[in-house]
Amino acid sequence: MTLRVVVADDQALVRTGFRMIIDARDDLEVAGEAADGREAVRLTRELAPDVVLMDVRMPVVDGIEATRQIVRSGSPARVLVLTTWDVDAHVVDALRAGASGFLLKDIRPGELVDAIRVTARGDALLAPTVLGRVLDRFLRTAPDPAPPPSLRELSGREREVLTLIGQALSNAEIAGRLRLSEATVKNHVSAVLRKLGVRDRVQAVVAAYDHGLVQPRRP
Repeated sequence: MTLRVVVADDQALVRTGFRMIIDARDDLEVAGEAADGREAVRLTRELAPDVVLMDVRMPVVDGIEATRQIVRSGSPARVLVLTTWDVDAHVVDALRAGASGFLLKDIRPGELVDAIRVTARGDALLAPTVLGRVLDRFLRTAPDPAPPPSLRELSGREREVLTLIGQALSNAEIAGRLRLSEATVKNHVSAVLRKLGVRDRVQAVVAAYDHGLVQPRRP
């Protein structure tokens, strides 16, 4: 199966570079290019890509708002935000808007390709340089004392799984921690995503932090 990608960046040279990297892989192809956020939203609607590579700072409509519009439209496309700006606020805003990943543009070509594949699978993806600080920022936000109905629908085991997802553990690691099979963990993860009404593990991580299921790691 070939993964189709829309590249959204206001710099033509950057888009060309991404296209060369992506089209060189047998399982990836660039379906379209956008020079601003509004065009990215339009192309996502028209081309139905699997992944959108989204720059943050673009004219007309910025990448954060474009991400928000794509997610709210119900598009199954997953948004991978790329930026040269290592700024916590951008990461938080992108995740709140529904992005499925965040990377800095200085990653290597192979890492970009892997990121597209990981994002398409729905796995959590954040640049290592920003992961810790982003999670700390979420932890500094006071959780809602009254969990939403979707969170209250989770079983005790599903809450345990959500907590471990919030700690960025893989299914295999969760299985080892809870002494369950990976297949059972996979079923629990699917149930968690469905009950929370979120599209992937990244948004489940956001929910875990938002509602105080993951506690700060003390030095």
